[in-house]
Amino acid sequence: MLAEYLIVGGAGVLAGGVNAIAGGGTLISFPALLAVGVPSVGANITSSVGLVTGYLGSTTGYRRELVGQGHRTRALAVVAVVGGVTGAVLLLLTPADSFSTIVPYLVLLSCALLAAQPRLARWVAARRGRGDGAEEITVTVRVGVFAAAVYGSYFGAGLGVLLLGVLGILVTDTLQRLNALKSVLSFVVNIVGVVVFLVSEQVEWAFALILLVTSYFGGVAGAQVGRRLSPLVLRGSVVALGTVVAVILIAHG
Repeated sequence: MLAEYLIVGGAGVLAGGVNAIAGGGTLISFPALLAVGVPSVGANITSSVGLVTGYLGSTTGYRRELVGQGHRTRALAVVAVVGGVTGAVLLLLTPADSFSTIVPYLVLLSCALLAAQPRLARWVAARRGRGDGAEEITVTVRVGVFAAAVYGSYFGAGLGVLLLGVLGILVTDTLQRLNALKSVLSFVVNIVGVVVFLVSEQVEWAFALILLVTSYFGGVAGAQVGRRLSPLVLRGSVVALGTVVAVILIAHG
């Protein structure tokens, strides 16, 4: 059991840091839980529970960039709560066999989102240069955040990429400040999902507690590193890992 705890603990640190820097930490924690024998639905739920503090850690690390964003945060947090609850309920209603079947493709979708992030960032920058960004929290922004929250609560990997894409395209601000807002909304989505998941009795608490501790410190460290580090190599590594995991899951399906 010690080796399993070490595997999950190490995955928690890395996942918390990855979520703070580039998004996609679930692509580390989820395969780690599968590797130690947790069933797919239980691994997804346990990962969601365990990574909550990682999002909290990255939010704490980005508190400087959150100054002056109180209105945005309050307006979009409500949308994130509704989307998070919706996604969590959908997950609990999905039969385990069906979820196991679609998981590899959700992993591949998450990898595609991460891989597309640099191109998306350039597109966002180009739109800003033409003055196409929107200053206010419009209905379109709310719909985009809701859709991302549903997906994020259902599976998790790629939530940060989706949120940053929505905010980056539709809200005019620096990417660092929008990344901070993304961290807050990701935390909200995950915390409301956890509340729903607690009634499912599918949380592997020994592993979840390890992730809760390790992902927090990973998130704090990741936020500090994220201010200075180009996430290109990190993103590529996570995408490669996720693709390998998906191929293995498909092969053994």
